[in-house]
Amino acid sequence: MPFTKPFDGAISKFYADEAPKAVREAIERADKNDMLNPAFPYRERLSRKKYERDYAALQIELAKLQSWLRDSGERLAVVFEGRDAAGKGGSIKRLTENLNPRAAHVVALQKPTEAEQGQWYFQRYIAHMPTKGEIIAFDRSWYNRAVVEPVFGFCTEAQRDAFYEQVPEFEDLIVKDGIRLVKIWLTVGRAEQLRRILARESDPLKQWKLSSIDVKGLSLWEEYSAAISMMFARSHHNVAPWHVVRSDDKRRARLAIIRLVLSQFDYAGKDESLIGAPDPALVGAPEDMGFEGDGTA
Repeated sequence: MPFTKPFDGAISKFYADEAPKAVREAIERADKNDMLNPAFPYRERLSRKKYERDYAALQIELAKLQSWLRDSGERLAVVFEGRDAAGKGGSIKRLTENLNPRAAHVVALQKPTEAEQGQWYFQRYIAHMPTKGEIIAFDRSWYNRAVVEPVFGFCTEAQRDAFYEQVPEFEDLIVKDGIRLVKIWLTVGRAEQLRRILARESDPLKQWKLSSIDVKGLSLWEEYSAAISMMFARSHHNVAPWHVVRSDDKRRARLAIIRLVLSQFDYAGKDESLIGAPDPALVGAPEDMGFEGDGTA
């Protein structure tokens, strides 16, 4: 069977005809390991040798954490959000792949059913909250209503406003009930995002990751930026703060996310020297990562 690009090659057409000149030129002149985002604090990707060494050690720490959660009955919910191709799925995989799957689950909900559309917006997420000893990773979450839905017109302005009115209280109730809630936003530069999406278009084993939303979203960078800015302004609060992770280098981002999650707990046998404090060049609050009026960093 001849190779065909999904969506009639719409991503390649966007790259050739619509992508900003600076974005296109950055992709064209870059080597594979070059960082395309001039704001990224490192010029080259983390070496595979160092990545694999730290990754192996951190996997043991995650196993310790899971054992402690089981014994203590603590509950952990980690929300993963970010632009398309920011690395959510890969980061979740590295967080959970060596954990006991009976107590570590990934939740990636599909489009709401007709019945769910008639429910309270947060209702379908409540059923997936962790029980004692469990880790739940949300691959996208209730924050669809903050970014994707308003950008594509899938919700009304009134529905979005109701979401922002309720989300602090919703998360406050989660935390007050004892669930440890960690919210992670992966941010990626525009050129790096497009480079990754182009790679998916050309790889038959990764084309399943693409959707019509990804294609349409390529021309909506500014609209996404405005929605992201509003999301941080209205849902970054002391009870459930956002942790922004720069993900232009997937290896650094994955290690940073694991360290971030581990740093939230004082579990038995914790290796503080390995985990340390989050790299402030990679991880921080929205304001520390440069998110301002246009939602960009």
